[in-house]
Amino acid sequence: MHATVNIVSLTFNRQLRAARALIGWDQEQLARTSGIAVNTIRRMEAIEGDIRCNTTTLRKVQTALETAGIEFLNHGEPGVRLKKR
Repeated sequence: MHATVNIVSLTFNRQLRAARALIGWDQEQLARTSGIAVNTIRRMEAIEGDIRCNTTTLRKVQTALETAGIEFLNHGEPGVRLKKR
């Protein structure tokens, strides 16, 4: 039996902000939903370019956003979109 690996596709601070905007969440909502401190979310979004944080933290944030309907894209230029329903 193989363990499922959650591939981290969230890599850039702009991706994170765009994902929140698409679903109408503020930083506090993302923090509550992901179980991550709001100051960590602020720090992740504040640094331009690559997000710098613990991989576990990044996975929690990505999972919260994906559960809310976000799909992360990394085909050349990273992006986000709402999942097709």
